[in-house]
Amino acid sequence: MINLRRITLLVSIVLVLFSQLLLGENNQKFDDSTRVYKIYTFDIKEEIAPPIWHVTKKSFQSAKDTAADLILIHMNTYGGMLETADSIRTIILESKIPVWVFIDNNAASAGALISIACDSIYMRPGANIGAATVVNQTGEALPDKYQSYMRGMMRATAETKGRDPRIAEGMVDPRIVIEGITDSGKVITFTTSEAMKFGYCEGSAESIDEVIKMAGVKNYQLIEHHITFLDRIIRWLINPFVSGILIMIIIGGIYFELQTPGLGFPILAAITAALLYFAPLYLEGLAENWEIIIFIIGLILLAVELFVIPGFGVAGILGIIFIVTGLALSLVDNVGFEFSPAALGKLIRALFTVIIASFASIVASIYFSRKLFGSTRFGELALTTVQKKNDGFTSAIDAYTAMIGKEGVAKTVLRPAGKILIDGETYDATAESGFIEKDEKIRVIRYVNTQLFVRKTT
Repeated sequence: MINLRRITLLVSIVLVLFSQLLLGENNQKFDDSTRVYKIYTFDIKEEIAPPIWHVTKKSFQSAKDTAADLILIHMNTYGGMLETADSIRTIILESKIPVWVFIDNNAASAGALISIACDSIYMRPGANIGAATVVNQTGEALPDKYQSYMRGMMRATAETKGRDPRIAEGMVDPRIVIEGITDSGKVITFTTSEAMKFGYCEGSAESIDEVIKMAGVKNYQLIEHHITFLDRIIRWLINPFVSGILIMIIIGGIYFELQTPGLGFPILAAITAALLYFAPLYLEGLAENWEIIIFIIGLILLAVELFVIPGFGVAGILGIIFIVTGLALSLVDNVGFEFSPAALGKLIRALFTVIIASFASIVASIYFSRKLFGSTRFGELALTTVQKKNDGFTSAIDAYTAMIGKEGVAKTVLRPAGKILIDGETYDATAESGFIEKDEKIRVIRYVNTQLFVRKTT
């Protein structure tokens, strides 16, 4: 009778040997005592989010430019965004330069995924690695489709680096039972000694220098990644909270300018916010040319609907859709319309961010516009002079008042506003109810506040 356990063990050994063969470039020995090895190091000591992805990309590029022999990550994080961790994991797995990680204290959740992707893991005594269940902002576990994706990533990453994939999966799924490691109902979190025992840590060290010496590197040059002032600005601008504020300014500026044409400041604020929104995302490779073009087309369609086509119809609706789509897609790292499950989840969040920020912006704009232009305290912005009827002023022109009861035709579609034709003259008018199609007969019903109101005649 064939022993299935032995066959499984044999297959696992073959897979590990094969993965080690594929990763031969990253398993080089640092045993040349006459050579000075270049070791590039950077920190992951905050929430795994777009700013950390920015630092990681810059660090790997700098390591390549300086011909570094090793990249060493100094880690202490409780985790963060799954899609950002997946991007960092991918760049580590694809790196031709060996990547090590020194876990200073914590490598939880997304931090565990990144650590397992590295060629070697070193931990400070008292550190932890694991607890990679996908949770929401309140700490509650997300549905199983998210857990399944995370389990697959953890398992595949562990297999690639020759580590036990069942342990990696057990860091996500509390249902995994591994004899001698965990019972059902608890996800795996290793201490330093436990990680060393089960192949998830190469050694215990107190510092980066000790890690390097422990690995047998005698002569080395540490190259530390320094965040420039420009990097800090980009990191700040791509923060999801700041992106939401910029979206509010973009939408609010457009709305405010439409309500107060000619003021100038709102549209200037919207243009500035759009530049600050798209520029860092474009530099980071998130916003592509076509995504920015979609946003610009949306603005053009909205302007055409408001200033060229009377009323509000297809062009206006398409304009709003294009604006929201352009803003949301620019927040997501994708190739064309191809999205990984993590990126798809990020796209949904991006859409919610844009929609909520837009709604909040419009509400705030309505509130502040009433405050600014509905109060005499802002005399420089609002006209305070009153033209009284007793002084001879009137809002109704006799010629318009005399048109009440006259009939004509709709020169354009009234949705509800548009243009009408009476006695060969064109006037602005508003349909009393519903829409009136072009060339339909109309009758002027009343004249209120410089506006003609018309009704369709049968």
